Amino acid sequence: MFENLLYEVTDSVCRITLNRPQVYNALSPGLIRDITAAVEAAGADDQVRVVVITGAGDKAFSSGADLKEGVTSAMSTGGQLQLGESLRTTYHPMIRAIRNLPKPVIGRINGVAAGAGCSLALACDLVICADESYFSQIFVNIGLMPDAGSTFFLPRLIGPQRAFDLCSTGRRVYGPEAARIGLVSRSVPSIELDEAVTNVVAYYATAPTRAIGAMKQVLNQSFYSNLDRQLDQEADNQDILGGSADAAEGIGAFLMKRKANFSGK
Repeated sequence: MFENLLYEVTDSVCRITLNRPQVYNALSPGLIRDITAAVEAAGADDQVRVVVITGAGDKAFSSGADLKEGVTSAMSTGGQLQLGESLRTTYHPMIRAIRNLPKPVIGRINGVAAGAGCSLALACDLVICADESYFSQIFVNIGLMPDAGSTFFLPRLIGPQRAFDLCSTGRRVYGPEAARIGLVSRSVPSIELDEAVTNVVAYYATAPTRAIGAMKQVLNQSFYSNLDRQLDQEADNQDILGGSADAAEGIGAFLMKRKANFSGK
């Protein structure tokens, strides 16, 4: 179905695996387009209730942009790099697809997440990483600045000073530090990574998907909103969710003192 990644749906879980291990899952234009299409496919599939994004192999989630392919595609006829246009046509749709998906996206970080690979990880709703993995904003090492959303996500996750530190130095942040400063949700020894991800995914695969999708969208807006707007969005979305099957099930289960059996509808 996809040339550069593996796409699998099992028991309400969509697993997207970047599949270029020979280049540490570097983000070529083709892979970026495949990720975007895969996320959109997961959004259109009513069976899917949670998405996991990870990398093939045991060394890398993604080492960042594939400079060999990316530079070639971004080169203008005059021999000048047109990096902004490349971002607008490839990376931006990918990041927007993840953030706009009304379903939870779990990042399973199994190795290095550098440059735009780090941006991709940070775009996920929850990030679980191996202690041995690391994150790096390596853009500064080639005279560029972070992109693909990192300048948006980092200050909100870890604060402006830490964000500046990571962006301006490109230093490696390994799993335990990443968890301590709030860059990721959780860091575990690599041998425990699959179990940790499986436990989180099992929850979201049976959770009220519409409610989680709505809260994701409203939380997205809270970054650049005000209290009155957030109150209105909460009320508007509660109106919609109040008519859902999951709300009826959840309220009924609460009143009957039993466990709710959510359908995601």
